[in-house]
Amino acid sequence: MTIFYDIDPSSVRKQKGDFGSAFEKTCVGKTEEVKQRWGRALTHVANIKGEHSLNWASEAEMIQKIATDVSRKLNVTPSRDFDGMVGMDAHLRKMSILTRLECDEVIMTGIWGPAGIGKTTIARALFNRLSVSFQFKCFMGNLKGSYRSIMGVDDYDSKLALQSKLLSDILNQKSMRAQHLGAIKEWLQNKRVLIVLDDVDDQEQLEVLAKSSSWFGPGSRIIVTTKDKKILKAHRINDIYHVDFPSEEEALEILYLSAFKKSPPPDGLEELSKRVVKFCGNLPLGLRVVGSSLYGESVDE
Repeated sequence: MTIFYDIDPSSVRKQKGDFGSAFEKTCVGKTEEVKQRWGRALTHVANIKGEHSLNWASEAEMIQKIATDVSRKLNVTPSRDFDGMVGMDAHLRKMSILTRLECDEVIMTGIWGPAGIGKTTIARALFNRLSVSFQFKCFMGNLKGSYRSIMGVDDYDSKLALQSKLLSDILNQKSMRAQHLGAIKEWLQNKRVLIVLDDVDDQEQLEVLAKSSSWFGPGSRIIVTTKDKKILKAHRINDIYHVDFPSEEEALEILYLSAFKKSPPPDGLEELSKRVVKFCGNLPLGLRVVGSSLYGESVDE
């Protein structure tokens, strides 16, 4: 992180002005090779993302921003929440291809599949993996359950409340209030953001929260989970990951870990486990719920 205090980064980049004069004095007695090496290093430093005091009206606000950024960097630790989850590595590899993190474009990606298939879990694991690369990020969980009752096409206050929630979370500002429906673009169009909109069941939610890629800065990633593919298509989201049912082998592994806390299961329970998997239709959520309910039970049970 660079901090340019009362100096323009271009003066450092090109070694000009007062900074250039000081640089020339520092180079007295040094070889031309050393001088060029130092010049290249300063050009590199000037291109490192940081803060420029001349861009801030308040020095105190700049210091607060720097302190917050440093705290975030120090407190970031890799998430282990989804380590060992059956099939997760394969899901994340496929999602990494769609999200194209190396690209500077704004990319919207969909995660589509039936209820209970694991869309939210995949989105959460992906968010945890990618979030270390984004200063501004937000996971808006369970939009269907939390916001369906207040969403309406003509409900202006509800739309503002939804935008206020997103801005408060992503900017880490409590009780932030959107004053108009252009607030997200106004605040985020120059920021590289990572946003997950989970369990979207109404296209109006996307119109309110992520109407256009122009609302967000270059390199931003917007990830939408839904069980309705039509919503994604209507919003012109064509990069869609279809979460399919796990194989029988993966389904058995999910059941084993839920019902026995280990794999393989105790002797003699393989065939019985296959019957349970068939009963659950290979649905991951069903396998975990039923498996957990059978933990510690007898064979007869």
